[in-house]
Amino acid sequence: MSELINNSKERKARLKELILKLHQGETTEAVQQELLLSLANIPYGEVVEVEQELISEGLPEEEVLALCDAHSAVLDGSIDLSRMKSTPEGHPVEVIRKENEQIRLVVQRINQILYSLQATKDQELPEQILELKSLFNQLMDVDKLYQRKEYLIFPFLEKIGITGPPKVMWGKHDEIRNLLKMSLEVLHTKNLTAEELHAASPFSLKLTVDQVVDMTKKEEEILLPMCLDELTEADWYDIHKQSLDIGFCLYDPQVNWKPNWVKEKAIDEMNQDGGLVRLPTGSFTPEELNTVLNSLPFDITFVDKDDKVKYFSHGRERIFQRNRAILNRDVRHCHPPSSAHIVDKIIDDFKSGRESRAPFWINMKGKMIHIEYFALRNEEGKYLGTLEVSHNITPYREIIGEQRILSYQK
Repeated sequence: MSELINNSKERKARLKELILKLHQGETTEAVQQELLLSLANIPYGEVVEVEQELISEGLPEEEVLALCDAHSAVLDGSIDLSRMKSTPEGHPVEVIRKENEQIRLVVQRINQILYSLQATKDQELPEQILELKSLFNQLMDVDKLYQRKEYLIFPFLEKIGITGPPKVMWGKHDEIRNLLKMSLEVLHTKNLTAEELHAASPFSLKLTVDQVVDMTKKEEEILLPMCLDELTEADWYDIHKQSLDIGFCLYDPQVNWKPNWVKEKAIDEMNQDGGLVRLPTGSFTPEELNTVLNSLPFDITFVDKDDKVKYFSHGRERIFQRNRAILNRDVRHCHPPSSAHIVDKIIDDFKSGRESRAPFWINMKGKMIHIEYFALRNEEGKYLGTLEVSHNITPYREIIGEQRILSYQK
């Protein structure tokens, strides 16, 4: 039959018929077999068009969402990506692909641990649970990828009338967010055993990571190819410029992509009065301010009032390595699971006003490192966030006598 389905109209009609069979109760396996017999390869754009048509014809979005995974299973391996446009490094589409690579690596490790625990029953699993907590904390970063889709990509699709598929995908985002939260709640169960870990429940850790990986397929096989066809280069540049405001998932883009028609701002334009950062005691150009902050003899990290990492300095010799993937990450997920409850306590003390600073010091690789958290409050006492300051104080502990400015020598 495949030779008969040789044009877009017939293919879409057949695909719609098969998807409706799912909604009428046919099994995924039966529908997938029919699809393989009649539609060997389906252009990615037609999948989106059919879903949009079904919603426009009255199929409730909730029902489309409920069977979204069945649709994906049926279409797995049947979507034709041969005409997908290529993208340069740093392009928003290429960034999402790199993020998905990192997501799949984290999931691969999670699955390895879960597989190794299948033969384990009653014993407690402190080491495995600690690693799983860390890995699921990392997966929570998918929220930043999903937000970039929801607030930067989907609006462009809606402007050209593609409204149904984005709504369905947004619904899947929310399901995955809830699954990840529930997984972490399970992993924080005290004295958790392997048997309890695999106990029957409305969800499982395996289901959660399967859903995360399935979303990467939906992005790479349907959403991104379709978006490359529909969005202009100017649209993508707009998305690129705003992406850092939301942050990235487990990956820090190494190239600042820009189309050929974008001109660099002249230095004198950046130094114009309108471009100054004005403070009560003076002002900086953005370049000057960035250089000042990166020249401080210590590292600083700013966490806003909503507990999201918003800034870190980037000096020549950072004590704790940072990359832009942590921007907009919940600060709790930037610390080992074993210390997350301490971070919670510090933030709670700062927000309540019980404390204004929390100092610590550790020995690390032969250096004495002083770490201090400061509560940031405005003149009215309103909590604005937390500043972390990390400083290698080893050289200061060795100071004796004096060295005055008059003794300076080149």
